[in-house]
Amino acid sequence: MRSFLEVDDLTVKELNRVIDLCIDANPPKVLEGEGVALVFQKPSNRTRNSMEMATHQLGGHPVYIRGEELGFDKRESVEDVISTLSGYDKCVAARVFDHEILERMAQVELCPIVNLLSDTGHPMQALADVVTMVKEFGDLNGKILSFIGDGNNVFRSLAMGAGMLGAEIRFAGPSDYCLSDLDKDRLAAVGVEVDEFAFAQDAVEGSNVVYTDVWTSMGQESEIEERKKAFEAFTVDSSLMDSASSDAVFLHCLPAHRGEEVTGEVIDGPKSRVWNQSENRMHAARGLLAWLLTEGQENE
Repeated sequence: MRSFLEVDDLTVKELNRVIDLCIDANPPKVLEGEGVALVFQKPSNRTRNSMEMATHQLGGHPVYIRGEELGFDKRESVEDVISTLSGYDKCVAARVFDHEILERMAQVELCPIVNLLSDTGHPMQALADVVTMVKEFGDLNGKILSFIGDGNNVFRSLAMGAGMLGAEIRFAGPSDYCLSDLDKDRLAAVGVEVDEFAFAQDAVEGSNVVYTDVWTSMGQESEIEERKKAFEAFTVDSSLMDSASSDAVFLHCLPAHRGEEVTGEVIDGPKSRVWNQSENRMHAARGLLAWLLTEGQENE
């Protein structure tokens, strides 16, 4: 039973095939008469809307479920929840705090599991990101992607997806917020290396894509002031964008805090592809589900 817990659950060939399906505006109705359970321990504007619309476009019915309705390991075990949901739904997609919950779901092997976000990765966002870049540049081979900020779950999945497609990956952020050695080892296992820079200007020089994320993610609210101080030299502004390639675009997974990780003139400016990127969350979800529920299972 194939699931999608991180980008490297796909081979490079499979990733390219999924991207083709994401770009296809008329996919087959592979979910006709079927349900997709959408489990949200964490709320999200883009994730919920994109997954519900993607399920609908594939002919299916999305079922939104809040985390407290399931009560993992309090009301029922994770395994019992999946055993129940698999009787109703063709697939379970979950946005969770702890990645271990997704791994336990997948180990039941009753239906495909999709990671909508965990503490270690955000592969659905990464898929939308690479779709956005492929639409912009045609392919990513030899393109330079520079991520400015926190080496978090978003960056890990992004580096994996873009790196697997041939992009050069650069990172600039405070030394205490770089990727962990464990993350670097997992990236290296799929042939992806990250070049780290102490200064944002150096990382962005000649880049085709400049990407950032919020300095303080959901669940880190107690660290806001500490993080603001640590990241104050890593705001993406017009001066920084001027160091990038003439064809460079700006990406951000949203929500954005103008005046912190990015200035308004950049995110709302002509080089921003943020709203295309946001819409591509829906196309990415549609393509991934279409592949996972058909070709993905056939390839197992």
